[in-house]
Amino acid sequence: MSARVSWSKGGEATIVTLAGDAITLRSTVPSPPGSRIEGKLEGGDMLRVKVHSSKKQDDGAFVIEGRALDMTRALRERLTGSDAARAKSGEPREGGGEQ
Repeated sequence: MSARVSWSKGGEATIVTLAGDAITLRSTVPSPPGSRIEGKLEGGDMLRVKVHSSKKQDDGAFVIEGRALDMTRALRERLTGSDAARAKSGEPREGGGEQ
């Protein structure tokens, strides 16, 4: 997963993981625990995150962990590349070729 986010207050991030509402991002800017950070995904969808932790990395980036707010099922499927999203687009399922 590597969807990019442009934060509304400046900076950008890449989604590292998304499992249910739990989200981890690698960001160019920090956001303190308890804050809500908002940005726009490539493609125009909005992303809002309630921040649980923000840790500076050795390379100067920040790993932000939190909970995605107001995320639709369709957006979650598009970001995670779930089987349901693949089926709609006609892509084959992982590890499931024809026998």
